[in-house]
Amino acid sequence: MIEITVCVGSSCHMKGSYQVIKTFTELIRANQLDDVVHLKASFCMGRCLSGIAVTVNGEPVENVGFVNAEQIFYDHIFPLAQQESAAN
Repeated sequence: MIEITVCVGSSCHMKGSYQVIKTFTELIRANQLDDVVHLKASFCMGRCLSGIAVTVNGEPVENVGFVNAEQIFYDHIFPLAQQESAAN
């Protein structure tokens, strides 16, 4: 299971973290990855200076914003999800 965590603390909220969550949710459904990817929200993750704080399997992803959320998904999450699907 791929675990994505998106910060919804004050700073990340102001930067658009809820739009990132919405985008990721839509892409997970569109790519039929509900069984492979678990998306969750978290309060302050302490990485406020590098865009919206996001981790994938505990590893931080830098410079995430609502504008590039789809690209982040396909660059960092989708390849892992494909590997996970193939393994199952």
